[in-house]
Amino acid sequence: MARSTRRRYAPRSGAAVTFARRGRRSKSRWTRPCGLSWGPPRRRSLPPLHSSDASRFSTGVLNVDKAAGETSFAVVNRLRRLTGAHRVGHAGTLDPLATGVLPVLFESATRLAEFALKLPKTYVADIHLGFVTATDDAEAPREAVGDPARLVAADVESALTEFTGRIQQQPPAFSAVKLDGKRAYELARAGAPTRPAPREVEVYEATLLDFQPGPHAVARVEVRCGSGTYLRSIARDLGHKLGVGGYLGRLVRTAYGPLTIENAVRIEQLVEPDAVRDRLLPAEVILPDMERVRLNVEQEAQVRQGRSVRVLPEPEPGPLRAHDAEGRLVALGHTDPLRRTFVPEKVLS
Repeated sequence: MARSTRRRYAPRSGAAVTFARRGRRSKSRWTRPCGLSWGPPRRRSLPPLHSSDASRFSTGVLNVDKAAGETSFAVVNRLRRLTGAHRVGHAGTLDPLATGVLPVLFESATRLAEFALKLPKTYVADIHLGFVTATDDAEAPREAVGDPARLVAADVESALTEFTGRIQQQPPAFSAVKLDGKRAYELARAGAPTRPAPREVEVYEATLLDFQPGPHAVARVEVRCGSGTYLRSIARDLGHKLGVGGYLGRLVRTAYGPLTIENAVRIEQLVEPDAVRDRLLPAEVILPDMERVRLNVEQEAQVRQGRSVRVLPEPEPGPLRAHDAEGRLVALGHTDPLRRTFVPEKVLS
């Protein structure tokens, strides 16, 4: 009789193990049943910890008083090198010859630039009458058009009324407007006759501050306007309206939304990163008017993951800004009137 080749297993010494008896369940918290599988227990949502990386610069807005002769891009580069910030940008370019308020945005505040562009801006401009230039400012040679000696302040005030409200304005030939994929100033330098098409801009107010009559008449005006308005175009068109030609001389941006030139800092005063950090304003200063909602800890965690949350009291329909329990800006979004929730659109780090 053939001997069976099936191996018999003897129980090990000590505690016997059988397939019929289930071993003692571990009391470890990682082996509690979770649904139909074994896994860690669910934890309450917590907001992500704010980065403690010392190399990361603070988030905020710096109100810079830009000097004449320096480009807005050069100002940003200087501040990036000084602070070591990862992200630095500006809102609202100033021409090299212009001076005044230039908002410089640091870190996650750079994501708010599109909202900052919607804020009203205020300028004080000197408009030289009797001449025109190819650039509509003092960077190009002057060409005499008409004698402005006959003009009086009342003439200028009357003509200025034509430049308020929603108006059609043609940008200067030497501007950053794109034509067929190229900047207008590139085409102008190459001698191309193409000029940017007129577009609608909004001028809220235009006031004559001072007028110096004579053969080299100069009108000093204050203009409060919306995004995309060219003061060079206003100077050119005002001179044309008066029949004598005109171009833009000195230009100062005195206000950008709530930022004013009185509270701006010259970049020469900033010699170390802490000097910049001490002058930073909260990122929300460059936001237009929005209803504010407050998030608790769990809501903040959900919003940072892009999820909608219900907040109380229920906000009105429209754009919203959400802040954490300590008042820091967390996200921008809108109200979903059907689900009665805050829907995040742009979440800040």
